[in-house]
Amino acid sequence: MNKILELREKRAKAWEAAKTFLDTKRGSDGLVSAEDAQMYDRMEEDIMNLGKEIQRLERQEALDAELNRPINTPIIGNPSVPGMETKSGRASEGYTKAFWNAMRSKNPTQEIMNSLSVGTDSEGGFLVPDEFERTLVQSLEEENVFRKLAKIVKTSSGDRKIPVVTTKGSAAWLDEGEEFEESDSVFGQTSISAYKLGTMIKVSDELLNDSVFNLENYISTEFARRIGAKEEEAFLVGDGAGKPTGVFHDTGGAELGVTATSATAITADEIIDLVYSLKAPYRKNAVFIMNDATIKAIRKLKDGQGQYLWQPSLTAGTPDTLLNRPVFTSAYAPTIETKAKSIAFGDFGYYWIADRQGRSFKRLNELFATTGQVGFLASQRVDGKLILPEAIKVLQQK
Repeated sequence: MNKILELREKRAKAWEAAKTFLDTKRGSDGLVSAEDAQMYDRMEEDIMNLGKEIQRLERQEALDAELNRPINTPIIGNPSVPGMETKSGRASEGYTKAFWNAMRSKNPTQEIMNSLSVGTDSEGGFLVPDEFERTLVQSLEEENVFRKLAKIVKTSSGDRKIPVVTTKGSAAWLDEGEEFEESDSVFGQTSISAYKLGTMIKVSDELLNDSVFNLENYISTEFARRIGAKEEEAFLVGDGAGKPTGVFHDTGGAELGVTATSATAITADEIIDLVYSLKAPYRKNAVFIMNDATIKAIRKLKDGQGQYLWQPSLTAGTPDTLLNRPVFTSAYAPTIETKAKSIAFGDFGYYWIADRQGRSFKRLNELFATTGQVGFLASQRVDGKLILPEAIKVLQQK
């Protein structure tokens, strides 16, 4: 049996056992003893650890698939096909080969520099090849849960204007011969910019000159890990000052759906109220986003029929559910505390991520020469903004 599926089934059985234990140990007042509460906490911790192990195995499986891809070109190439499209610019084979030769070489030849002329950016670096750029985006999506949910757009300029209907027109009943009333829609505009996000990667001379070392894979993985984490933090709690505006931010973020009656706890009724505070058209594709600590706090909650709100997923690659809606967790979502916005629920397709086309790399030859290392500066320009605030609702603690 697949190890991931086996662990998912084990987690589901452990969750059923924990629910049964909690139900049987509750007294007439609905409470459990301190000893039983400790036992339940241990059972719940085991469930959370199983969940983390499942996530680790899924990441390992994805990484194994990536690393097992062939890195050498076959000796016998495919025969040419008449009418086959020839790639040009950054998508061409020549540009890709020249790019990585330049990354590995301290003094690239004039021939390499000529091949890269199509990709020279305004800051002295090189735009990454098309195929590699798609690898970066894929890696970012693996590291950044938000990119799986949001709408991603490409922009070639630093600023993009998005028209938004702020007030909608309406119809009216008319008597015979009565004039039509004017009822125009009012349009506004939302602007998405391009903020710079960068990181520096250092590689030793030995690894750089080792033909076995997969430089492309290393850089894309490191870029995804560092940039993906910083992006996700901004998409959730960014203040819009030199960075994207997050959905949990007070200004420009999601609308308030429910205010909890407690500063340190959440009730089942409040989660149900949050779901139905969102307009019906948005609920069709709505999901939850919250911190792991928040999940732990609501794991014991039941609905009016006595059913637990949280349900573990048994299918690999699919999230757990809360009130039959997918739940995604992020370490950057606020935790439960006074006045914190602890849960977001809505259609995150209305959060737009604008990628400025062209991620660039710059090689630093001399800066780390004394330590036998070469530096690489990796940067991208990106912005994110909730285009329609009513599409996402948040639960705020008292």
